Amino acid sequence: MTFGGNFGQKTPSVASRTKEPFTEPLKIHYFDSNATTSVAPEVLKAMLPYLTEEWGNPSSPYRLGKRLVEPIEAAREAVASLVGADSSEIVFTSCGTESINTAITSCLYSQPAKKHVVTTAIEHSATMNSCAALEKRGYEVTYLPVNRDGSLDLGTVAKALRPDTAVVSIMWANNETGVLFPIAKIAALCRERAILIHTDAVQTPGKLAIDVGELGVDLLSLSAHKLHGPKGIGSLYVRKGTPFWPLIIGGHQEEGNRGGTENVPYIAAFGRAAELARAIGPHDRRALAALRDSLEDEILARIPGTSRNGAKEPRLPNTSSISFAGIDAEALLLLLDQLKICASSGSACTTGSMAPSHVLTAMGLDPTEARGTLRFSLDYETTREDIAYLMNHLPRLVSELRAAASPRTLARSAGTRSELAAQPA
Repeated sequence: MTFGGNFGQKTPSVASRTKEPFTEPLKIHYFDSNATTSVAPEVLKAMLPYLTEEWGNPSSPYRLGKRLVEPIEAAREAVASLVGADSSEIVFTSCGTESINTAITSCLYSQPAKKHVVTTAIEHSATMNSCAALEKRGYEVTYLPVNRDGSLDLGTVAKALRPDTAVVSIMWANNETGVLFPIAKIAALCRERAILIHTDAVQTPGKLAIDVGELGVDLLSLSAHKLHGPKGIGSLYVRKGTPFWPLIIGGHQEEGNRGGTENVPYIAAFGRAAELARAIGPHDRRALAALRDSLEDEILARIPGTSRNGAKEPRLPNTSSISFAGIDAEALLLLLDQLKICASSGSACTTGSMAPSHVLTAMGLDPTEARGTLRFSLDYETTREDIAYLMNHLPRLVSELRAAASPRTLARSAGTRSELAAQPA
C-alpha cells in the first residue's frame, strides 16, 4: 500500500535486517509500529546534508551556522501544519517523554498556587512516572479510572476538577489498546474552569487528523519516531498565551523555551516526516483499519480462548490488543521472534518489567490475563502477506504453548475470562 508519494514503499534498509554482518537480508514481519517506525527514505535524505556538509551551529554568527536557521524554521512550519498550529507555537524537544514532562511541570511551575494534577490510570509511563515523581515533591495527582473497555467517562473527569487543579494531562490515544479519549470534550470542560489541558498525542500522527484548534488543548506532545522519523527528536505545541516554564534551562535556543544546541539533522528529518504524515488521507486510514480488522477477526475466529481488549471504536486504525487464555505472552513473543515476526506485550517503554500491564489491569484484567496479552500495531507498510505469514504460525504456536502449560493454569485463566464476560459493561 502506498500513499503520499513514495512513503510506504519498502526498501532493503527498512524491510530487512541481517543476523550477522555480510549475510543475506532476512525478511521482517513487523507488527509493532506503536513502539517505533522505520525511518522513511525521504526522511533520511532530508537529514543527511546536516550530518555532512551543513554541520555548523545555528547560533554561530557566520554563514556556516546562520544558514541553518532556515531549515529549522521550515521544519517548524511543517510540524505546525501537521497539527494545525502556528509555527511560533512549536517547541522542539528531544522526544515525547521530554515534551510530556515539560508540559506538566510548566503548568505547575507557572501556576505556583495550584498543586493538583489530573490524569488517567492508563497513561504512558512518561506521564505516570512524571506524576509519581511530582507526588514525592508534595503535589497531588488524581488518577482517573477507566471502564472495562478502556473508555473514560466525562463525568469522572468533571468531578475530579478542583480550583487548585493546575493541569489535566490525558493521552488522546492509548498506546496499548488504541482506544481514543474524547479530548475535545475534556478540553471544553477545562476551559469552563480556566484549567490548562495537555494531551499526549504521540500515537496519533498519520493515524488521525490533528487540529489543535478543534481539539481546544493548550499543549500537545509528539515524537518523530512514531511517524517514520528518527528517534531523539520530539515537539511540544504550546498555544499562544499559555503560561510556559522551560524544563531545560540553557541558552536562547527555541526562543528561550528549551535550552541546548538545536539538533539540526533530526529537526530537518522531523519536518519531512511531518509532511509525509500530513499527506496521509482518510482513504489510507480506512484501508489501514480494514487491514487491522482482518487480522483481529482472523485471530478471534481461528484461535479459541482469545478476546480483544478495549472498545472496538473509537480507536486508532492500526492497533489491536488480544488476550490469549492460558499462555505467557513473553514466551509467545520469543517464538514469534524466531520466525522474524515482531509484536509486543505492551508499551516498549515498560519492556523488561515483571509487572503486568498497568493499562490492562486498570481495565479489569487480572495479572494472568494481562501477561497473556499481545499488542499488534500495524503500519502503512504492513501487507496482507505479512498477516498471512503471521496467521500461518500464530495458531500453532498458541496451541503448543497451551499444551505445555499447566492444566490448572489454563483452567484458571479461562475461568477468569468467563467471569469477566458475565459482568455488566
